[in-house]
Amino acid sequence: MTGERVRKIIHVDMDAFYASVEQRDDPSLKGRPVAVGYPEKRGVVAAASYEARQFGVRSALPSTTALRKCPELIFRPPRFEVYKAVSRHIHAIFADYTPLIEPLSLDEAYLDVTDNLRGIPTASATAKEIRARILEETGLTASAGISYCKFIAKLASDFRKPNGQYVVPPDAGEAFVEALPVTKFYGVGPVTAAKMHKLGIQTGADLKQQSLAFLQAHFGKSGPWYFDIARGRDERPVRPDRERKSSGSETTFAADLTDPAAIETGVLAIADDVWAWCEKTGGRGRTVTVKIKWADFQQSTRSRSLGAAIDSRAVLHEAALALIRSVYPMPKGIRLVGVTLSNFAGGESKLADELSLLDESRLSA
Repeated sequence: MTGERVRKIIHVDMDAFYASVEQRDDPSLKGRPVAVGYPEKRGVVAAASYEARQFGVRSALPSTTALRKCPELIFRPPRFEVYKAVSRHIHAIFADYTPLIEPLSLDEAYLDVTDNLRGIPTASATAKEIRARILEETGLTASAGISYCKFIAKLASDFRKPNGQYVVPPDAGEAFVEALPVTKFYGVGPVTAAKMHKLGIQTGADLKQQSLAFLQAHFGKSGPWYFDIARGRDERPVRPDRERKSSGSETTFAADLTDPAAIETGVLAIADDVWAWCEKTGGRGRTVTVKIKWADFQQSTRSRSLGAAIDSRAVLHEAALALIRSVYPMPKGIRLVGVTLSNFAGGESKLADELSLLDESRLSA
Protein backbone atom coordinates (compact mmCIF):
# COMPACT_ATOMS: atom_id res chain seq x y z
CA MET A 1 0.00 0.00 0.00
CA THR A 2 1.09 3.54 -0.64
CA GLY A 3 0.91 6.44 1.77
CA GLU A 4 2.03 6.81 5.35
CA ARG A 5 -1.27 6.14 7.09
CA VAL A 6 -3.27 2.94 6.89
CA ARG A 7 -6.76 3.63 5.66
CA LYS A 8 -9.79 2.51 7.67
CA ILE A 9 -12.49 1.30 5.30
CA ILE A 10 -15.89 -0.08 6.31
CA HIS A 11 -18.23 -1.88 3.94
CA VAL A 12 -21.75 -1.80 5.37
CA ASP A 13 -24.22 -4.29 3.89
CA MET A 14 -27.83 -4.46 5.05
CA ASP A 15 -29.08 -7.97 5.81
CA ALA A 16 -31.66 -9.24 3.26
CA PHE A 17 -32.67 -5.60 2.92
CA TYR A 18 -35.92 -5.64 0.92
CA ALA A 19 -37.23 -8.78 2.63
CA SER A 20 -36.23 -7.47 6.06
CA VAL A 21 -38.16 -4.24 5.45
CA GLU A 22 -41.22 -6.32 4.58
CA GLN A 23 -40.83 -8.40 7.76
CA ARG A 24 -40.37 -5.26 9.83
CA ASP A 25 -43.50 -3.63 8.45
CA ASP A 26 -45.65 -6.77 8.72
CA PRO A 27 -44.92 -8.59 12.01
CA SER A 28 -46.82 -11.66 10.78
CA LEU A 29 -43.92 -12.29 8.39
CA LYS A 30 -41.24 -12.50 11.07
CA GLY A 31 -39.51 -15.87 11.11
CA ARG A 32 -41.21 -16.95 7.88
CA PRO A 33 -39.76 -17.44 4.38
CA VAL A 34 -40.40 -14.24 2.43
CA ALA A 35 -39.57 -13.28 -1.14
CA VAL A 36 -39.89 -9.82 -2.64
CA GLY A 37 -41.25 -10.17 -6.16
CA TYR A 38 -44.23 -11.65 -7.94
CA PRO A 39 -45.31 -15.31 -7.88
CA GLU A 40 -46.50 -15.27 -11.47
CA LYS A 41 -45.03 -17.67 -14.03
CA ARG A 42 -42.69 -15.02 -15.41
CA GLY A 43 -41.82 -13.53 -12.04
CA VAL A 44 -38.33 -13.35 -10.55
CA VAL A 45 -37.27 -13.14 -6.90
CA ALA A 46 -35.83 -9.68 -6.17
CA ALA A 47 -34.81 -10.55 -2.60
CA ALA A 48 -35.24 -13.38 -0.11
CA SER A 49 -35.31 -13.49 3.67
CA TYR A 50 -32.81 -15.66 5.51
CA GLU A 51 -35.60 -18.11 6.29
CA ALA A 52 -36.21 -18.48 2.55
CA ARG A 53 -32.51 -18.80 1.80
CA GLN A 54 -32.37 -21.94 3.92
CA PHE A 55 -34.45 -23.59 1.17
CA GLY A 56 -32.15 -22.36 -1.59
CA VAL A 57 -34.24 -19.35 -2.57
CA ARG A 58 -32.04 -16.55 -3.89
CA SER A 59 -32.43 -13.29 -5.75
CA ALA A 60 -32.80 -13.62 -9.55
CA LEU A 61 -34.34 -17.08 -9.12
CA PRO A 62 -37.52 -17.61 -11.21
CA SER A 63 -40.54 -17.44 -8.91
CA THR A 64 -41.84 -20.85 -10.02
CA THR A 65 -38.48 -22.43 -9.09
CA ALA A 66 -38.50 -20.63 -5.74
CA LEU A 67 -41.96 -22.01 -4.96
CA ARG A 68 -40.83 -25.53 -5.82
CA LYS A 69 -37.92 -25.19 -3.44
CA CYS A 70 -40.10 -23.64 -0.73
CA PRO A 71 -43.86 -24.23 -1.11
CA GLU A 72 -44.49 -22.09 2.00
CA LEU A 73 -42.76 -19.09 0.45
CA ILE A 74 -44.65 -15.82 0.92
CA PHE A 75 -44.35 -13.27 -1.89
CA ARG A 76 -44.61 -9.55 -1.30
CA PRO A 77 -44.58 -7.02 -4.17
CA PRO A 78 -41.60 -4.67 -4.14
CA ARG A 79 -42.05 -1.22 -2.59
CA PHE A 80 -39.06 0.66 -3.91
CA GLU A 81 -40.12 4.05 -2.60
CA VAL A 82 -40.12 2.59 0.91
CA TYR A 83 -36.71 0.97 0.40
CA LYS A 84 -35.32 4.26 -0.95
CA ALA A 85 -36.63 6.17 2.07
CA VAL A 86 -35.02 3.68 4.47
CA SER A 87 -31.79 3.86 2.49
CA ARG A 88 -31.75 7.67 2.80
CA HIS A 89 -32.17 7.33 6.57
CA ILE A 90 -29.26 4.89 6.75
CA HIS A 91 -27.04 7.17 4.68
CA ALA A 92 -27.89 10.04 7.00
CA ILE A 93 -26.52 7.92 9.84
CA PHE A 94 -23.33 7.29 7.85
CA ALA A 95 -22.92 11.04 7.35
CA ASP A 96 -22.65 11.52 11.11
CA TYR A 97 -19.36 9.60 10.99
CA THR A 98 -17.72 10.52 7.69
CA PRO A 99 -18.30 12.58 4.54
CA LEU A 100 -16.53 9.86 2.53
CA ILE A 101 -19.47 7.61 1.63
CA GLU A 102 -19.61 5.65 -1.62
CA PRO A 103 -23.01 4.03 -2.18
CA LEU A 104 -23.01 0.82 -4.20
CA SER A 105 -26.77 0.28 -4.06
CA LEU A 106 -29.69 1.03 -1.76
CA ASP A 107 -28.42 -1.49 0.78
CA GLU A 108 -24.63 -1.23 0.78
CA ALA A 109 -21.89 1.39 0.85
CA TYR A 110 -18.21 1.96 1.51
CA LEU A 111 -17.20 4.37 4.27
CA ASP A 112 -13.71 5.78 4.76
CA VAL A 113 -13.46 6.44 8.51
CA THR A 114 -9.72 7.09 8.66
CA ASP A 115 -10.70 10.48 10.10
CA ASN A 116 -14.16 9.80 11.49
CA LEU A 117 -16.19 12.77 12.65
CA ARG A 118 -16.97 11.28 16.06
CA GLY A 119 -13.32 10.78 17.05
CA ILE A 120 -13.86 7.05 17.63
CA PRO A 121 -10.40 5.48 17.88
CA THR A 122 -10.98 2.33 15.83
CA ALA A 123 -12.86 1.43 12.68
CA SER A 124 -14.25 -1.64 14.41
CA ALA A 125 -15.82 0.47 17.17
CA THR A 126 -17.12 2.89 14.55
CA ALA A 127 -18.79 0.07 12.60
CA LYS A 128 -20.31 -1.32 15.78
CA GLU A 129 -21.83 2.06 16.68
CA ILE A 130 -23.16 2.61 13.16
CA ARG A 131 -24.80 -0.84 13.13
CA ALA A 132 -26.35 -0.22 16.54
CA ARG A 133 -27.82 3.08 15.38
CA ILE A 134 -29.22 1.51 12.21
CA LEU A 135 -30.95 -1.14 14.32
CA GLU A 136 -32.27 1.39 16.84
CA GLU A 137 -33.52 3.90 14.27
CA THR A 138 -34.79 1.61 11.49
CA GLY A 139 -35.39 -1.74 13.18
CA LEU A 140 -33.10 -3.42 10.64
CA THR A 141 -29.79 -5.23 11.01
CA ALA A 142 -26.62 -4.59 9.05
CA SER A 143 -23.34 -6.44 8.68
CA ALA A 144 -19.94 -4.83 8.17
CA GLY A 145 -16.50 -5.65 6.89
CA ILE A 146 -13.60 -3.58 8.18
CA SER A 147 -10.19 -3.44 6.54
CA TYR A 148 -7.55 -1.24 4.96
CA CYS A 149 -8.95 -1.43 1.41
CA LYS A 150 -12.31 -1.66 -0.35
CA PHE A 151 -11.84 -5.10 -1.88
CA ILE A 152 -11.12 -6.86 1.42
CA ALA A 153 -13.70 -4.84 3.39
CA LYS A 154 -16.41 -6.02 0.99
CA LEU A 155 -15.29 -9.64 1.25
CA ALA A 156 -15.17 -9.37 5.04
CA SER A 157 -18.76 -8.11 5.34
CA ASP A 158 -19.99 -11.57 4.35
CA PHE A 159 -18.11 -13.36 7.12
CA ARG A 160 -20.44 -12.63 10.04
CA LYS A 161 -23.79 -12.28 8.27
CA PRO A 162 -26.40 -11.60 9.42
CA ASN A 163 -25.97 -8.88 12.04
CA GLY A 164 -22.22 -9.16 12.53
CA GLN A 165 -18.92 -7.66 11.56
CA TYR A 166 -15.45 -8.92 10.70
CA VAL A 167 -12.07 -7.19 10.76
CA VAL A 168 -9.14 -7.95 8.48
CA PRO A 169 -6.08 -5.94 9.59
CA PRO A 170 -3.29 -5.02 7.15
CA ASP A 171 -0.96 -7.79 8.28
CA ALA A 172 -3.66 -10.42 7.63
CA GLY A 173 -5.01 -9.17 4.30
CA GLU A 174 -2.85 -11.25 1.99
CA ALA A 175 -3.49 -14.49 3.88
CA PHE A 176 -7.21 -13.72 4.03
CA VAL A 177 -7.40 -13.44 0.24
CA GLU A 178 -5.23 -16.51 -0.34
CA ALA A 179 -7.62 -18.73 1.62
CA LEU A 180 -10.76 -17.75 -0.29
CA PRO A 181 -12.10 -19.43 -3.44
CA VAL A 182 -12.06 -17.07 -6.42
CA THR A 183 -15.84 -17.49 -6.70
CA LYS A 184 -16.10 -15.33 -3.57
CA PHE A 185 -14.17 -12.44 -5.11
CA TYR A 186 -16.16 -9.34 -5.86
CA GLY A 187 -15.98 -8.73 -9.60
CA VAL A 188 -15.28 -12.36 -10.53
CA GLY A 189 -18.51 -13.61 -12.07
CA PRO A 190 -19.44 -17.15 -13.10
CA VAL A 191 -17.86 -16.86 -16.57
CA THR A 192 -14.53 -15.52 -15.27
CA ALA A 193 -14.52 -18.04 -12.41
CA ALA A 194 -15.04 -20.90 -14.87
CA LYS A 195 -12.14 -19.60 -16.98
CA MET A 196 -9.93 -19.40 -13.90
CA HIS A 197 -10.87 -22.94 -12.92
CA LYS A 198 -9.85 -24.21 -16.36
CA LEU A 199 -6.48 -22.56 -15.79
CA GLY A 200 -6.12 -24.32 -12.44
CA ILE A 201 -6.94 -21.23 -10.38
CA GLN A 202 -9.31 -22.22 -7.59
CA THR A 203 -8.27 -19.97 -4.71
CA GLY A 204 -6.59 -16.67 -4.02
CA ALA A 205 -3.38 -18.60 -3.36
CA ASP A 206 -3.59 -20.13 -6.85
CA LEU A 207 -4.18 -16.68 -8.31
CA LYS A 208 -1.16 -15.30 -6.48
CA GLN A 209 1.09 -17.90 -8.08
CA GLN A 210 0.38 -16.51 -11.56
CA SER A 211 2.62 -13.90 -13.11
CA LEU A 212 1.35 -10.53 -14.25
CA ALA A 213 2.16 -11.48 -17.85
CA PHE A 214 0.12 -14.69 -17.54
CA LEU A 215 -2.89 -12.87 -16.12
CA GLN A 216 -2.73 -10.15 -18.77
CA ALA A 217 -2.49 -12.78 -21.50
CA HIS A 218 -5.61 -14.56 -20.27
CA PHE A 219 -7.67 -11.71 -18.79
CA GLY A 220 -6.53 -8.64 -20.68
CA LYS A 221 -7.03 -5.32 -18.91
CA SER A 222 -8.32 -7.12 -15.80
CA GLY A 223 -4.97 -8.92 -15.39
CA PRO A 224 -3.28 -6.23 -13.25
CA TRP A 225 -6.37 -6.04 -11.03
CA TYR A 226 -6.29 -9.80 -10.36
CA PHE A 227 -2.54 -9.61 -9.77
CA ASP A 228 -3.00 -6.92 -7.12
CA ILE A 229 -5.99 -8.34 -5.26
CA ALA A 230 -4.26 -11.73 -4.97
CA ARG A 231 -1.71 -9.83 -2.89
CA GLY A 232 -4.30 -7.96 -0.86
CA ARG A 233 -3.73 -4.69 -2.71
CA ASP A 234 -6.48 -2.26 -3.66
CA GLU A 235 -5.63 1.44 -3.77
CA ARG A 236 -9.04 2.62 -4.97
CA PRO A 237 -10.27 5.51 -2.82
CA VAL A 238 -13.77 5.75 -1.41
CA ARG A 239 -15.46 8.13 -3.82
CA PRO A 240 -18.40 10.10 -2.37
CA ASP A 241 -21.20 11.14 -4.72
CA ARG A 242 -20.04 8.93 -7.55
CA GLU A 243 -21.21 10.25 -10.88
CA ARG A 244 -23.98 8.11 -12.25
CA LYS A 245 -22.81 6.53 -15.50
CA SER A 246 -26.06 5.19 -16.88
CA SER A 247 -29.82 5.01 -16.50
CA GLY A 248 -31.78 1.97 -17.55
CA SER A 249 -35.00 0.03 -17.24
CA GLU A 250 -36.17 -3.38 -18.36
CA THR A 251 -39.26 -5.55 -18.37
CA THR A 252 -40.02 -9.26 -18.56
CA PHE A 253 -42.94 -10.04 -20.87
CA ALA A 254 -45.82 -12.20 -19.68
CA ALA A 255 -45.08 -14.59 -22.57
CA ASP A 256 -42.23 -14.91 -25.05
CA LEU A 257 -42.87 -12.40 -27.84
CA THR A 258 -42.26 -12.83 -31.55
CA ASP A 259 -44.59 -10.14 -32.88
CA PRO A 260 -42.49 -7.06 -33.78
CA ALA A 261 -45.31 -4.62 -33.00
CA ALA A 262 -45.73 -5.99 -29.47
CA ILE A 263 -41.97 -5.99 -28.89
CA GLU A 264 -41.60 -2.42 -30.10
CA THR A 265 -44.47 -1.28 -27.90
CA GLY A 266 -42.57 -2.71 -24.93
CA VAL A 267 -39.31 -1.06 -26.00
CA LEU A 268 -40.99 2.34 -26.29
CA ALA A 269 -42.59 2.02 -22.86
CA ILE A 270 -39.22 1.22 -21.32
CA ALA A 271 -37.57 4.09 -23.19
CA ASP A 272 -40.25 6.36 -21.69
CA ASP A 273 -39.20 5.24 -18.19
CA VAL A 274 -35.58 6.09 -18.98
CA TRP A 275 -36.53 9.48 -20.42
CA ALA A 276 -38.62 10.26 -17.34
CA TRP A 277 -35.47 9.86 -15.25
CA CYS A 278 -33.57 12.11 -17.67
CA GLU A 279 -36.25 14.79 -17.37
CA LYS A 280 -36.23 14.55 -13.59
CA THR A 281 -32.45 14.75 -13.19
CA GLY A 282 -31.37 16.67 -16.26
CA GLY A 283 -29.09 13.79 -17.26
CA ARG A 284 -28.34 13.48 -20.96
CA GLY A 285 -26.40 10.64 -22.56
CA ARG A 286 -25.37 9.81 -26.09
CA THR A 287 -25.17 5.99 -26.00
CA VAL A 288 -28.31 3.86 -26.18
CA THR A 289 -28.17 0.14 -25.43
CA VAL A 290 -30.96 -2.36 -25.92
CA LYS A 291 -30.69 -5.60 -23.96
CA ILE A 292 -32.47 -8.71 -25.17
CA LYS A 293 -33.04 -11.88 -23.19
CA TRP A 294 -34.21 -14.65 -25.49
CA ALA A 295 -36.63 -17.45 -24.65
CA ASP A 296 -33.69 -19.78 -23.92
CA PHE A 297 -32.23 -17.20 -21.46
CA GLN A 298 -29.31 -16.26 -23.72
CA GLN A 299 -28.66 -12.54 -23.91
CA SER A 300 -27.72 -10.11 -26.67
CA THR A 301 -27.12 -6.38 -26.62
CA ARG A 302 -27.29 -3.76 -29.34
CA SER A 303 -25.61 -0.41 -28.69
CA ARG A 304 -25.46 2.87 -30.62
CA SER A 305 -23.42 5.99 -29.79
CA LEU A 306 -24.59 9.30 -31.22
CA GLY A 307 -22.40 12.29 -31.97
CA ALA A 308 -24.11 14.39 -29.30
CA ALA A 309 -26.19 13.83 -26.18
CA ILE A 310 -29.79 12.77 -26.80
CA ASP A 311 -31.99 15.78 -26.08
CA SER A 312 -35.51 14.49 -26.74
CA ARG A 313 -37.77 11.52 -26.13
CA ALA A 314 -38.27 11.19 -29.89
CA VAL A 315 -34.56 10.72 -30.54
CA LEU A 316 -34.35 8.10 -27.78
CA HIS A 317 -37.35 6.31 -29.28
CA GLU A 318 -35.79 6.36 -32.74
CA ALA A 319 -32.47 4.96 -31.53
CA ALA A 320 -34.07 2.23 -29.39
CA LEU A 321 -36.35 1.10 -32.22
CA ALA A 322 -33.45 0.96 -34.67
CA LEU A 323 -31.53 -1.25 -32.28
CA ILE A 324 -34.35 -3.71 -31.61
CA ARG A 325 -35.10 -3.88 -35.34
CA SER A 326 -31.49 -4.89 -35.97
CA VAL A 327 -32.29 -8.38 -34.65
CA TYR A 328 -35.10 -8.97 -37.14
CA PRO A 329 -35.95 -11.56 -38.30
CA MET A 330 -35.83 -12.94 -34.79
CA PRO A 331 -34.30 -16.40 -34.38
CA LYS A 332 -36.51 -17.12 -31.33
CA GLY A 333 -38.93 -15.51 -28.94
CA ILE A 334 -37.94 -12.62 -26.69
CA ARG A 335 -38.45 -12.98 -22.94
CA LEU A 336 -37.14 -9.60 -21.75
CA VAL A 337 -36.01 -6.29 -23.16
CA GLY A 338 -34.18 -3.41 -21.52
CA VAL A 339 -33.11 0.08 -22.57
CA THR A 340 -30.14 1.91 -21.07
CA LEU A 341 -28.83 5.42 -21.70
CA SER A 342 -25.16 6.03 -20.87
CA ASN A 343 -22.12 8.12 -21.80
CA PHE A 344 -23.59 11.14 -20.09
CA ALA A 345 -22.83 14.68 -21.16
CA GLY A 346 -19.65 16.13 -19.77
CA GLY A 347 -17.14 13.63 -21.07
CA GLU A 348 -18.53 13.28 -24.56
CA SER A 349 -16.43 13.60 -27.65
CA LYS A 350 -17.62 14.29 -31.17
CA LEU A 351 -17.22 10.75 -32.37
CA ALA A 352 -18.85 9.68 -35.59
CA ASP A 353 -22.26 8.08 -35.33
CA GLU A 354 -21.59 4.37 -35.11
CA LEU A 355 -23.52 1.17 -34.57
CA SER A 356 -21.90 -1.71 -32.73
CA LEU A 357 -23.46 -5.13 -32.52
CA LEU A 358 -22.27 -6.90 -29.42
CA ASP A 359 -23.66 -10.40 -29.00
CA GLU A 360 -23.16 -11.90 -25.59
CA SER A 361 -23.88 -15.62 -25.73
CA ARG A 362 -24.04 -16.08 -22.00
CA LEU A 363 -26.78 -17.28 -19.74
CA SER A 364 -28.56 -14.87 -17.45
CA ALA A 365 -27.60 -15.04 -13.79
